[in-house]
Amino acid sequence: MSAAVAAAAATLPGFIDKSVDKTVPVRRQRVRVPMRLVWSPHYQDVALSVYVKVKALASRPEGCQAKTETIASYLGLSPASVERGMKQLRRPGPDGVVELRSDRRTLPGGRGQSAVRTVRTMSPTEAFVWVPVAAAEDLTPRQLRAYALIAYAQVRGIALTEAELASGLRHHSGKKAGQPLSVTAASVVVDEVEAARWVTVQRRAGERGRHRYVAHDIAPEARPAGAGPMADAAVETPVDCGSEKATSSQVGEGSGSPVGEGSLAYREAPRTDSPDDARALVSPAVGEVPVGKGASPVENPAGGEAALLGGDRGVALRADGQNQPFFSKPKNNSSRNGAVSRPSYDGPQLAMSPQIYAVLEPVHVLLERVNNTFVLRKIAREVGRQLREGTAPERLQHRLTTRLAKVMLSDIRDPGRWLLGVALPRWGCGYQDCESGVIWRTGAACEICTEIGHDKAAARKRAHRVTEGLCPEHGTRPGASGRCAACKLDDAIHQPAPVPAPRVLEGPRRGSCGDCGARIMLTGPALEDGLCKLCREEAAADAPALSSAAAAVRPICSGRDGDVPCGREALPTRSVCARHLVQELSEEVA
Repeated sequence: MSAAVAAAAATLPGFIDKSVDKTVPVRRQRVRVPMRLVWSPHYQDVALSVYVKVKALASRPEGCQAKTETIASYLGLSPASVERGMKQLRRPGPDGVVELRSDRRTLPGGRGQSAVRTVRTMSPTEAFVWVPVAAAEDLTPRQLRAYALIAYAQVRGIALTEAELASGLRHHSGKKAGQPLSVTAASVVVDEVEAARWVTVQRRAGERGRHRYVAHDIAPEARPAGAGPMADAAVETPVDCGSEKATSSQVGEGSGSPVGEGSLAYREAPRTDSPDDARALVSPAVGEVPVGKGASPVENPAGGEAALLGGDRGVALRADGQNQPFFSKPKNNSSRNGAVSRPSYDGPQLAMSPQIYAVLEPVHVLLERVNNTFVLRKIAREVGRQLREGTAPERLQHRLTTRLAKVMLSDIRDPGRWLLGVALPRWGCGYQDCESGVIWRTGAACEICTEIGHDKAAARKRAHRVTEGLCPEHGTRPGASGRCAACKLDDAIHQPAPVPAPRVLEGPRRGSCGDCGARIMLTGPALEDGLCKLCREEAAADAPALSSAAAAVRPICSGRDGDVPCGREALPTRSVCARHLVQELSEEVA
């Protein structure tokens, strides 16, 4: 078969070219990935890459015993990113499913070993997609998710569009966290996957002029090196779209299919070039040259052509005085392979004041490595801004010296970015005199930063306790109710239990015996004498004897209280009681 046909066939899934060198090891292992990891915005992109590699390593007889650093070296990621992905996989998802389990191991002597990691067993009816392990190693996490979406759509026969692909890729940090990527950003991701030779994009080869995406299931080294570009040239020809005489346009021959003479535009432009349209831009006068506003203080393209055309902000001068902006189509400087072509700078040379240059003295060795005039100007402006706001030059020099001493010069890959993002910004709280948690004038610790640090430490401690399944406030194991004993005790202290109301007994009123104190029911004779039955019987038996003895021994008082005889006992030596004796003595004195 011809070279073009062979190259086109090489783009088909599962095609293996016999001309490939058999001595080169081919990475053909692939794993089944649940689509819930690809679809759900709960999981970050790095979780998908970690899942693919861990599941591939777990297929060995001994299971996945690789350390985090080893897995990170396989995927080309940092150990912190791999740990973040494993943490998400170990936690239950929105549907309560845990994808990864980690069992820690310790030798009898107490020395720890790497954990054994296993993935859950997928159900037979669960949606999944086959993902090559080599793709997880060659592609970035975001590119791998785009590849998984394309591979699933290819197997299911779904005509995927860039807008649908962008809805499956999301931001996971910053202000747009949780929002899908734009179509332009998704297109850049697809171009990067295509450059890595894991996907072939057949442009305008699908129905209605859509792109057709072909995902490869073997590593690029197993395919001929020239399969990608030749395949594009071979397949980007008019193909059958399912109806008679329905062909897509070739590359460079327009955007729409000749069927129905329609256009693929999805947005209408309100402005027209009709003279009846008041919104239409007035074209410049014939023979007049658009004139720009002048040189900009930032990087200018070389030559006078940009100033002649006016760029994006040019103004066309008309004879009638009605000047309107002259719009030109912006040029895309980004290339297909990711390289950016930057025009040479021909603007004014940078002139740094002696004071700013003296402040930057601790980092002169880095300043010499900055080969971008625009970045040097931003550094000088940042130093000047801080000096105008009242920052002392000695304080800036101390800040630069301290932060440069904490890093190795070999670790600073971009000196300009490090100076603007790490060395020059002030760290600390909102208090202007605070310098990285220390008051510059006194050298004492900043109380606000200390309080913020304590709050952050407490928040991290609570988060760690929640992860371990402990009480976030006390660190103890909660009970069946979900609260620990200390929490219940605190609730009891702050909210004491209400005192129960005294129970009202049914039946007659109760009281106490006036003699023995026993509890009795106040009914019948008890209402009159207030005695229990036994005390009443004893009192009745002793009453005659006491009354006769009292009558024989002690006489009754002979006095009278008005017309009523006194019933009190008389004194031993008198015939009256003590009260009447006092009355008699008072009458004698009077």
